[in-house]
Amino acid sequence: MNNLTIISSQKNWLEQDAVIHLKKLCTLEGVVKAAGLPDLHPGKTPVGCTIITEDMIYPHLIGNDIGCGMSIYTTSIEKRKIKTDKIIKKLESIASLKEIELPDDSGLDPTSSPLGQSLGTIGGGNHFAEFQEVNEIFDEDRFKSLGFDKGHITLLVHSGSRGFGQAVLDESIRLYEAQKGLPISSDAARNYLSKHDDAVKWALINRDMISYRILKAVGAGTENERLLDSCHNSITMKELDQKQHYIHRKGASPSDTGAVIIPGSRGSLSYLVMPKDNTETSCYSLAHGAGRKWERSLCKSRLQGKYTRESIKSTALKSRVICSDNSLLFEEAPEAYKNVDTVIQSLLDFELIDIIATFKPIITYKA
Repeated sequence: MNNLTIISSQKNWLEQDAVIHLKKLCTLEGVVKAAGLPDLHPGKTPVGCTIITEDMIYPHLIGNDIGCGMSIYTTSIEKRKIKTDKIIKKLESIASLKEIELPDDSGLDPTSSPLGQSLGTIGGGNHFAEFQEVNEIFDEDRFKSLGFDKGHITLLVHSGSRGFGQAVLDESIRLYEAQKGLPISSDAARNYLSKHDDAVKWALINRDMISYRILKAVGAGTENERLLDSCHNSITMKELDQKQHYIHRKGASPSDTGAVIIPGSRGSLSYLVMPKDNTETSCYSLAHGAGRKWERSLCKSRLQGKYTRESIKSTALKSRVICSDNSLLFEEAPEAYKNVDTVIQSLLDFELIDIIATFKPIITYKA
């Protein structure tokens, strides 16, 4: 299929069911090009892919978590002074991030937000907040120009629009049968895109509020800058060949908006990368993470003999995990994910990125 490119290598684990599904999606009306990234894996829509259309949009390709993405923030915590046990104790002492009041000057009220009481919360699945330290810097100039400081700890937040994105998708399917596609000139498409953009906006606000609450909970101050944000579930417009096209990203980081962070599992490094100029071949997208290797339902039976109740909360990199949901600890174990180093190498092999720096997890917090 000449309009589909798979960004991968022989060393990278890739489930063929996801490739087959993606090939079928390429036959949808209006699809002009698609790419499977090295973190591609099966889902209702394959996760880790980008589909470019003309004249049509497909809300179901994006799914229910519109605006899901990752933001990375500065903190006042110095690497040489970090007291990990103290931070863990403080985070374990709160039952929910909802206990932490939102900032008075934000003008945000959960009761009037489309996210409701979920505003400022992480959610389940693979969403998380993670304190990280710089592991290695490959491009000092770019690293500094982005506002990073190797002497300070950063906070990476991965979350989305919570139930709001689901409501937008459900409405578009119920009112417009959007799973069949929406002509871009239709009122249905305009209505969906308007609410889609709202969900993207609120997903970013949600990440900001998660950052605020976590840093306030551990006493790390609240005046912390967001250094970058990367949305990996969305539809964006882009002019190609003097025509308007629509980039559907499902678990794919944009490569046309600057540097992005690509994390692995909770037990591996995260990569800060700069996209190169030639990402047309990958539909202007990069991997958004390592990508799942195992289905959630298989994780506990495969791993429960390997870990104790406490050992599963530690990783090979000596980082710690805070999570009260025992099943989720198994579902999100490092073994359930691909090797992020191999994913990154595939992007390097296709000359899609330059590595700026790597970060090592210290504490991973999951709701």
